[in-house]
Amino acid sequence: MTAFLCIVLGYVLGSAPWGLVIARTFCGIDPRNDGSRNTGATNVARLCGFRWGVLTLACDLGKGALPVALALWLGLSPLLVTCVALACVLGHVFSCFMGFRGGKAVATSIGVFLPLAFFPLLFSCTACVLVIWRSGFVSLGSLTLVTVLPFALLAATKYAWVPLSLVIWALVVWKHKENIARLRAGTEKSWLKSRQK
Repeated sequence: MTAFLCIVLGYVLGSAPWGLVIARTFCGIDPRNDGSRNTGATNVARLCGFRWGVLTLACDLGKGALPVALALWLGLSPLLVTCVALACVLGHVFSCFMGFRGGKAVATSIGVFLPLAFFPLLFSCTACVLVIWRSGFVSLGSLTLVTVLPFALLAATKYAWVPLSLVIWALVVWKHKENIARLRAGTEKSWLKSRQK
């Protein structure tokens, strides 16, 4: 029963559309109707400003980290902790508050790994930031992060969380299929150019 409640809590918290709430409350904008039409931190930052994007990112990280940290504190098995983590991420992607639509899973995925494997995550995030800095494409950085993470977990002998990282990799790649098509076509929006406008 404890594990079930943690999974439900993970899904409900994961479903919280913080990007939508923040953009509407502080900017009077629905991010689903502008920019990339996504409620994630990148689109909120693009439409509302950097600080609101950072706030959205912090909230999306938190809604992934808190349920997983609770599951670890309660001593749940790695399999059940993985289920809680996936519930958070799936809540973000298929939010019950937005007609089972949502974001692209990256920030919440980072959140769930914060209490699970901090240093492999830090290495993967560093690779992500470097790719964004060099290319200007947040989507490419996000794809780099989830691709590097399973290898970083293996290198750190965090074997219990490798299956979770692979499922998240598949989910993030699927959610970024349009970005991948634009990257191949050379039409993806650059974060650097959007910041300069």
